[in-house]
Amino acid sequence: MKNNMPNELIEIIKKALDEDIKTGDITTSACVSQNLMAEGTLLIKQNGVIAGLKVATAVFNFVDPALLVEMYKKDGDEIKEGEIACKVTGKAVSILTAERTVLNLLQRMSGIATFAKTFQDKIKHTKAKIIDTRKTAPGLRYLDKLAVKLGGCENHRIGLYDMYLIKDNHIEAAGSVSSAIQACKEHKRITGCKFKIEVECSSLRQVEEALTECVDIIMLDNFKTVEMQKAVKLINGRCKVEASGKVNLDTVKAIAETGVDYISVGALTHSVKAMDISLKIKNIG
Repeated sequence: MKNNMPNELIEIIKKALDEDIKTGDITTSACVSQNLMAEGTLLIKQNGVIAGLKVATAVFNFVDPALLVEMYKKDGDEIKEGEIACKVTGKAVSILTAERTVLNLLQRMSGIATFAKTFQDKIKHTKAKIIDTRKTAPGLRYLDKLAVKLGGCENHRIGLYDMYLIKDNHIEAAGSVSSAIQACKEHKRITGCKFKIEVECSSLRQVEEALTECVDIIMLDNFKTVEMQKAVKLINGRCKVEASGKVNLDTVKAIAETGVDYISVGALTHSVKAMDISLKIKNIG
Protein backbone atom coordinates (compact mmCIF):
# COMPACT_ATOMS: atom_id res chain seq x y z
CA MET A 1 0.00 0.00 0.00
CA LYS A 2 2.87 2.38 0.77
CA ASN A 3 3.92 2.33 -2.89
CA ASN A 4 0.56 3.82 -3.88
CA MET A 5 0.63 6.69 -1.37
CA PRO A 6 1.79 10.26 -2.09
CA ASN A 7 5.13 11.11 -0.49
CA GLU A 8 3.44 13.89 1.52
CA LEU A 9 1.16 11.36 3.18
CA ILE A 10 3.97 8.91 3.89
CA GLU A 11 5.99 11.62 5.62
CA ILE A 12 3.01 12.79 7.71
CA ILE A 13 2.31 9.26 8.92
CA LYS A 14 5.96 8.54 9.67
CA LYS A 15 6.34 11.72 11.73
CA ALA A 16 3.03 11.25 13.53
CA LEU A 17 3.87 7.69 14.54
CA ASP A 18 7.43 8.56 15.50
CA GLU A 19 6.43 11.38 17.85
CA ASP A 20 3.94 9.06 19.57
CA ILE A 21 5.83 5.76 19.69
CA LYS A 22 9.53 6.66 19.85
CA THR A 23 11.14 3.68 21.60
CA GLY A 24 7.88 1.81 22.03
CA ASP A 25 4.40 1.70 23.59
CA ILE A 26 5.48 0.72 27.11
CA THR A 27 1.98 0.44 28.60
CA THR A 28 0.74 -1.87 25.86
CA SER A 29 3.94 -3.89 26.07
CA ALA A 30 3.39 -4.31 29.80
CA CYS A 31 -0.33 -5.09 29.76
CA VAL A 32 -1.04 -6.91 26.51
CA SER A 33 0.19 -10.26 25.28
CA GLN A 34 2.06 -10.11 21.98
CA ASN A 35 -0.10 -12.98 20.72
CA LEU A 36 -3.51 -11.61 21.74
CA MET A 37 -5.80 -11.08 18.76
CA ALA A 38 -8.44 -8.35 18.86
CA GLU A 39 -11.08 -6.57 16.87
CA GLY A 40 -11.30 -2.78 16.99
CA THR A 41 -14.23 -0.64 15.87
CA LEU A 42 -14.21 3.06 15.08
CA LEU A 43 -17.36 4.46 16.64
CA ILE A 44 -18.83 7.76 15.40
CA LYS A 45 -20.12 9.87 18.30
CA GLN A 46 -21.59 12.84 16.43
CA ASN A 47 -23.20 13.60 13.08
CA GLY A 48 -20.99 14.93 10.31
CA VAL A 49 -18.84 14.05 7.31
CA ILE A 50 -16.24 11.32 7.66
CA ALA A 51 -12.81 12.05 6.19
CA GLY A 52 -9.51 10.23 6.62
CA LEU A 53 -10.54 6.57 6.53
CA LYS A 54 -7.96 5.80 3.84
CA VAL A 55 -5.39 7.60 5.96
CA ALA A 56 -6.44 5.58 9.01
CA THR A 57 -6.00 2.37 7.03
CA ALA A 58 -2.53 3.51 6.00
CA VAL A 59 -1.56 4.22 9.63
CA PHE A 60 -2.73 0.79 10.76
CA ASN A 61 -0.74 -0.82 7.93
CA PHE A 62 2.39 1.21 8.76
CA VAL A 63 2.27 -0.12 12.31
CA ASP A 64 1.47 -3.68 11.24
CA PRO A 65 0.93 -4.75 7.60
CA ALA A 66 -0.92 -7.81 8.89
CA LEU A 67 -3.80 -5.74 10.31
CA LEU A 68 -7.01 -6.22 8.35
CA VAL A 69 -9.16 -3.10 7.96
CA GLU A 70 -12.78 -3.44 6.83
CA MET A 71 -14.56 -0.24 5.78
CA TYR A 72 -18.26 0.35 6.38
CA LYS A 73 -18.13 3.96 5.18
CA LYS A 74 -16.06 5.81 2.61
CA ASP A 75 -14.36 9.20 2.80
CA GLY A 76 -16.82 12.01 2.18
CA ASP A 77 -19.87 10.10 3.44
CA GLU A 78 -22.32 11.78 5.77
CA ILE A 79 -22.43 9.83 9.02
CA LYS A 80 -24.56 9.73 12.12
CA GLU A 81 -23.86 9.32 15.80
CA GLY A 82 -23.67 5.64 16.75
CA GLU A 83 -22.54 4.35 13.36
CA ILE A 84 -19.41 2.25 12.88
CA ALA A 85 -16.99 3.64 10.29
CA CYS A 86 -14.65 0.66 10.07
CA LYS A 87 -13.35 -2.44 11.81
CA VAL A 88 -9.71 -3.46 12.25
CA THR A 89 -8.66 -7.00 13.13
CA GLY A 90 -5.26 -8.32 14.17
CA LYS A 91 -2.80 -8.20 17.03
CA ALA A 92 -4.11 -6.13 19.92
CA VAL A 93 -0.68 -4.59 20.52
CA SER A 94 -0.63 -3.25 16.96
CA ILE A 95 -4.14 -1.82 17.12
CA LEU A 96 -3.45 -0.08 20.43
CA THR A 97 -0.12 1.32 19.25
CA ALA A 98 -1.77 2.85 16.16
CA GLU A 99 -4.90 4.04 17.99
CA ARG A 100 -3.98 7.61 18.94
CA THR A 101 -2.39 8.50 15.62
CA VAL A 102 -5.38 7.08 13.74
CA LEU A 103 -7.83 9.05 15.86
CA ASN A 104 -5.84 12.30 15.78
CA LEU A 105 -5.76 12.37 11.97
CA LEU A 106 -9.27 11.02 11.45
CA GLN A 107 -10.88 13.36 13.98
CA ARG A 108 -9.16 16.45 12.57
CA MET A 109 -9.93 15.61 8.95
CA SER A 110 -13.56 14.77 9.73
CA GLY A 111 -13.93 18.01 11.68
CA ILE A 112 -12.65 19.99 8.70
CA ALA A 113 -14.84 18.12 6.21
CA THR A 114 -17.92 18.61 8.39
CA PHE A 115 -17.25 22.33 8.79
CA ALA A 116 -16.59 22.70 5.07
CA LYS A 117 -19.92 21.07 4.18
CA THR A 118 -21.73 23.31 6.63
CA PHE A 119 -20.35 26.37 4.84
CA GLN A 120 -21.02 25.08 1.34
CA ASP A 121 -24.59 24.12 2.23
CA LYS A 122 -25.25 27.73 3.25
CA ILE A 123 -24.54 28.96 -0.29
CA LYS A 124 -25.62 26.06 -2.50
CA HIS A 125 -28.30 28.26 -4.09
CA THR A 126 -25.56 30.49 -5.55
CA LYS A 127 -22.69 29.95 -8.00
CA ALA A 128 -20.08 30.68 -5.33
CA LYS A 129 -17.70 28.02 -4.06
CA ILE A 130 -16.05 27.94 -0.66
CA ILE A 131 -12.26 27.64 -0.87
CA ASP A 132 -9.62 27.12 1.78
CA THR A 133 -6.45 29.07 2.59
CA ARG A 134 -2.86 28.36 3.67
CA LYS A 135 -3.90 28.73 7.31
CA THR A 136 -3.36 25.04 7.95
CA ALA A 137 -1.66 23.13 10.76
CA PRO A 138 2.12 23.08 10.09
CA GLY A 139 3.04 19.78 8.48
CA LEU A 140 -0.57 18.77 7.86
CA ARG A 141 -1.47 20.90 4.84
CA TYR A 142 -1.84 17.90 2.53
CA LEU A 143 -4.44 16.32 4.84
CA ASP A 144 -6.16 19.59 5.75
CA LYS A 145 -6.73 20.44 2.11
CA LEU A 146 -7.81 16.90 1.28
CA ALA A 147 -10.41 17.12 4.06
CA VAL A 148 -11.73 20.41 2.65
CA LYS A 149 -12.36 18.72 -0.69
CA LEU A 150 -14.02 15.73 0.96
CA GLY A 151 -16.37 18.23 2.60
CA GLY A 152 -17.44 19.49 -0.83
CA CYS A 153 -15.36 22.68 -1.04
CA GLU A 154 -12.36 23.57 -3.19
CA ASN A 155 -8.68 24.19 -2.61
CA HIS A 156 -7.02 27.55 -3.13
CA ARG A 157 -3.30 27.48 -3.92
CA ILE A 158 -1.35 24.79 -2.11
CA GLY A 159 1.60 26.99 -1.19
CA LEU A 160 3.73 29.91 -2.28
CA TYR A 161 4.94 28.05 -5.36
CA ASP A 162 1.83 27.27 -7.44
CA MET A 163 0.11 30.64 -7.92
CA TYR A 164 0.95 34.34 -7.85
CA LEU A 165 -1.06 35.96 -5.08
CA ILE A 166 -0.28 39.65 -4.71
CA LYS A 167 -1.23 40.86 -1.24
CA ASP A 168 -1.04 44.22 0.50
CA ASN A 169 2.60 43.83 1.53
CA HIS A 170 3.61 42.93 -2.03
CA ILE A 171 1.80 46.01 -3.30
CA GLU A 172 3.55 48.16 -0.71
CA ALA A 173 6.95 46.73 -1.65
CA ALA A 174 6.34 47.04 -5.41
CA GLY A 175 4.91 50.54 -5.15
CA SER A 176 1.44 49.98 -6.62
CA VAL A 177 -1.06 47.37 -7.73
CA SER A 178 -0.03 47.82 -11.36
CA SER A 179 3.68 47.54 -10.61
CA ALA A 180 3.18 44.33 -8.65
CA ILE A 181 1.07 42.76 -11.40
CA GLN A 182 3.56 43.76 -14.08
CA ALA A 183 6.39 42.27 -12.02
CA CYS A 184 4.56 38.96 -11.75
CA LYS A 185 3.87 38.92 -15.48
CA GLU A 186 7.53 39.52 -16.17
CA HIS A 187 8.45 36.72 -13.77
CA LYS A 188 6.07 34.42 -15.65
CA ARG A 189 7.69 35.38 -18.94
CA ILE A 190 11.23 34.75 -17.66
CA THR A 191 10.45 31.46 -15.92
CA GLY A 192 7.99 30.16 -18.49
CA CYS A 193 5.52 29.09 -15.80
CA LYS A 194 1.77 29.01 -16.40
CA PHE A 195 0.54 29.92 -12.92
CA LYS A 196 -2.41 32.24 -12.49
CA ILE A 197 -2.10 35.74 -11.08
CA GLU A 198 -4.43 36.92 -8.33
CA VAL A 199 -4.34 40.31 -6.70
CA GLU A 200 -5.81 41.39 -3.37
CA CYS A 201 -7.71 44.68 -3.49
CA SER A 202 -8.89 46.64 -0.49
CA SER A 203 -10.81 49.35 -2.37
CA LEU A 204 -12.74 49.93 -5.57
CA ARG A 205 -9.89 52.13 -6.76
CA GLN A 206 -7.52 49.20 -6.52
CA VAL A 207 -10.03 47.01 -8.36
CA GLU A 208 -10.11 49.52 -11.20
CA GLU A 209 -6.32 49.55 -11.30
CA ALA A 210 -6.13 45.75 -11.33
CA LEU A 211 -8.58 45.55 -14.22
CA THR A 212 -6.24 47.59 -16.40
CA GLU A 213 -3.62 44.84 -16.05
CA CYS A 214 -5.79 41.79 -16.92
CA VAL A 215 -5.33 39.39 -14.00
CA ASP A 216 -6.96 35.99 -13.50
CA ILE A 217 -8.58 36.64 -10.11
CA ILE A 218 -9.33 39.72 -8.05
CA MET A 219 -9.66 39.20 -4.30
CA LEU A 220 -11.98 41.61 -2.51
CA ASP A 221 -10.44 41.94 0.94
CA ASN A 222 -12.76 42.92 3.79
CA PHE A 223 -15.29 44.58 1.49
CA LYS A 224 -18.75 45.31 2.83
CA THR A 225 -21.44 43.51 0.84
CA VAL A 226 -22.65 46.73 -0.79
CA GLU A 227 -19.12 47.51 -2.00
CA MET A 228 -18.70 43.89 -3.04
CA GLN A 229 -21.75 44.15 -5.30
CA LYS A 230 -20.29 47.29 -6.88
CA ALA A 231 -16.98 45.52 -7.45
CA VAL A 232 -18.62 42.48 -9.05
CA LYS A 233 -20.57 44.78 -11.38
CA LEU A 234 -17.40 46.71 -12.21
CA ILE A 235 -15.43 43.55 -12.96
CA ASN A 236 -18.33 42.29 -15.09
CA GLY A 237 -16.91 38.83 -15.81
CA ARG A 238 -13.50 40.02 -16.96
CA CYS A 239 -11.90 37.79 -14.31
CA LYS A 240 -12.92 35.60 -11.41
CA VAL A 241 -13.79 37.27 -8.11
CA GLU A 242 -12.87 36.04 -4.65
CA ALA A 243 -14.26 37.42 -1.40
CA SER A 244 -12.10 37.24 1.70
CA GLY A 245 -12.22 38.51 5.26
CA LYS A 246 -14.88 38.47 7.99
CA VAL A 247 -16.44 35.31 6.56
CA ASN A 248 -18.42 33.16 8.99
CA LEU A 249 -21.61 31.11 8.95
CA ASP A 250 -23.68 34.23 9.63
CA THR A 251 -22.19 36.33 6.80
CA VAL A 252 -21.39 33.78 4.08
CA LYS A 253 -24.88 33.68 2.51
CA ALA A 254 -25.00 37.44 1.93
CA ILE A 255 -21.45 37.40 0.56
CA ALA A 256 -22.27 34.61 -1.89
CA GLU A 257 -25.36 36.47 -3.10
CA THR A 258 -23.25 39.42 -4.26
CA GLY A 259 -22.19 37.33 -7.26
CA VAL A 260 -18.60 36.45 -6.32
CA ASP A 261 -17.11 33.21 -7.66
CA TYR A 262 -15.13 32.15 -4.60
CA ILE A 263 -15.24 32.78 -0.87
CA SER A 264 -12.06 31.95 1.04
CA VAL A 265 -12.52 30.79 4.63
CA GLY A 266 -9.45 30.49 6.83
CA ALA A 267 -11.53 29.08 9.69
CA LEU A 268 -12.02 25.83 7.76
CA THR A 269 -8.56 24.75 8.86
CA HIS A 270 -7.33 27.18 11.53
CA SER A 271 -10.31 26.90 13.88
CA VAL A 272 -11.42 23.34 13.30
CA LYS A 273 -13.23 21.36 16.00
CA ALA A 274 -12.26 17.70 15.93
CA MET A 275 -15.05 15.20 15.40
CA ASP A 276 -15.80 12.92 18.35
CA ILE A 277 -14.69 9.41 17.31
CA SER A 278 -13.49 6.57 19.51
CA LEU A 279 -11.85 3.19 18.99
CA LYS A 280 -12.97 0.26 21.11
CA ILE A 281 -11.37 -3.18 21.06
CA LYS A 282 -12.52 -6.60 22.15
CA ASN A 283 -10.44 -9.74 22.53
CA ILE A 284 -11.07 -12.47 19.95
CA GLY A 285 -8.35 -14.94 20.95
